[in-house]
Amino acid sequence: MGTRFEHPRELLQAVGQLLGHSEWFLIDRARVELFADATNHHHHSAVVRAHAAVETSGAAVVPEYLTLSLVNLFLPQLVEVHGISMGINIGCGVVRFPALVPVNSRIRGSGELVEAQELRDSVQAVIRVTVELEGSATPACVADTISRYYPA
Repeated sequence: MGTRFEHPRELLQAVGQLLGHSEWFLIDRARVELFADATNHHHHSAVVRAHAAVETSGAAVVPEYLTLSLVNLFLPQLVEVHGISMGINIGCGVVRFPALVPVNSRIRGSGELVEAQELRDSVQAVIRVTVELEGSATPACVADTISRYYPA
């Protein structure tokens, strides 16, 4: 599981630390359809079918932005910061999609604290979330998330 910090300033001394892994998560056809409904992106499968045939033996693939959106599910499983009045998602830095995710695959997040800096009223942390694809050495997604933690 993840790593617990009792105060946001503890992040400053933990740069380079691996934060653990989330639970495995199944991305099934129903989840892909819900994402398509939410984003009005129903043509995804047709657009990537030729690429998918090469990468996944013709299996339907998960939209990359669905994979990225699940970083939001994994991040709280990877890191808990206590002693805060609030935490804010600032965004992402670099995001990459090295491998396609076939529908009905299991993925999980692993985390690494790659940067932390003290700001005037908060601590800003960059946590690299690597979305692992079960059975593959190549990750599905690597996203550098940026969060700010305001001490209580």
